[in-house]
Amino acid sequence: MFPFPLGKDALEAVAAQYGTPFYLYDEKAIRANMRRFTQAFSRFPAFREHFAVKACPNPYMLKLLADEGCGTDCSSLPELVLSERAGIRGERVMFTSNETPAAEYRYAAKLGAIINLDDISHIDFVEQALGAVPELVCFRYNPGPLKTGNAFIGKPEEAKYGLTREQIFAAYADARKRGAKRFGLHTMVASNELHEEDRKDGV
Repeated sequence: MFPFPLGKDALEAVAAQYGTPFYLYDEKAIRANMRRFTQAFSRFPAFREHFAVKACPNPYMLKLLADEGCGTDCSSLPELVLSERAGIRGERVMFTSNETPAAEYRYAAKLGAIINLDDISHIDFVEQALGAVPELVCFRYNPGPLKTGNAFIGKPEEAKYGLTREQIFAAYADARKRGAKRFGLHTMVASNELHEEDRKDGV
């Protein structure tokens, strides 16, 4: 057992014991950070963070975060399987994907995951794949020129995913007609942004 932060001698001892390369995580710090993050949203009792599995597809990490109340955000079948094997199911899983095979939507539905659609044409595809539009459906909104991007994610209006403002209203109305009763809204317009002062432009 080595105390964090690790100095040169401790790192060399870990490398000698386990070999390289290796990943080394500070469980205590991860748990503390997750608790602080959740506390920041404590005024919303139903709040749950959905960790992007693609950021670290490590089953031990997923179990650790699940233990702290975290769900997962998945974009592929392997990520859905990782979530399931980590004991994360139901609405603790969000499935956000594009160019998605019907079988993957069916697997997400089997888990009870929240299915997050990022193109208005996906309503037809999901209905055909599942036999019905899910009772709970979420759409990904692309604000286009109303929001600036950054060097990592580019400009929202040039992104391959998301519904425009006009499409969002049409999509919810269409899904409701097809049997959806509960609705979510998702958007992603920045990634790896380190300058909070630059993110104050509104959607």
